Amino acid sequence: MPLRELLGVLGAAEWRRRGIAVPALGGRIHPHYGVFAPLRQEYVDLVAETPLPGTDPAFDIGTGTGVLAAVLAHRGVRRVVATDSDPRAVACATENLARLGFGARTEVVRADLFPPGRAPLVVANPPWLPGRPRTPLDHAVYDPGSRMLRGFLDRARRHLTPDGEAWLVLSDLAEHLGLRTRGALLGWIAAAGLRVAGRTETRPRHPRALDPADPLHRARAAEVTSLWRLSP
Repeated sequence: MPLRELLGVLGAAEWRRRGIAVPALGGRIHPHYGVFAPLRQEYVDLVAETPLPGTDPAFDIGTGTGVLAAVLAHRGVRRVVATDSDPRAVACATENLARLGFGARTEVVRADLFPPGRAPLVVANPPWLPGRPRTPLDHAVYDPGSRMLRGFLDRARRHLTPDGEAWLVLSDLAEHLGLRTRGALLGWIAAAGLRVAGRTETRPRHPRALDPADPLHRARAAEVTSLWRLSP
């Protein structure tokens, strides 16, 4: 096993045992190995603070650990359907939501992006960088061909109620690295029949963004994470 992956396995074991504190929840999330751990919580805070367009139901697409589904339930959404295509993530999210006391108001299903039906709110935090994952730890970071990002945008409108919103939580790190342009993103949004109703953004707080020795320091220091509110 490559050393990087071995270190990831050991770190994941500790995260699963101890959990990761999520202030927006007042609780802890316990990630499974290969499921993205919410160590950076700027995106969690965006979902916790943006005004809700509706409260029943909400879809959390690509739920991972279930952290955003838990945030929505914590905010008072009465019914949250969370999806993921990875069985490890489905098991992880189910355990976390039950542990946090949201099991009765949430459902986690294995699906390729959307569950059946419509909702006033659909949320997705897709992998932020287009590229090919090389290890299980990379799947939450790299999105080959922007498949999940584009799939979410292309299908969101048919799963929204007429007055609903699709929340796309996305870093612009790929733009600073020359892997995607803002024009391309806006073009995909428009081609999906969606319009930008608003955008909330936040700056990174993680140590790498403040470390001049990091080889990606310039891009990380300029990074902005946004919650795009998209309407049909």
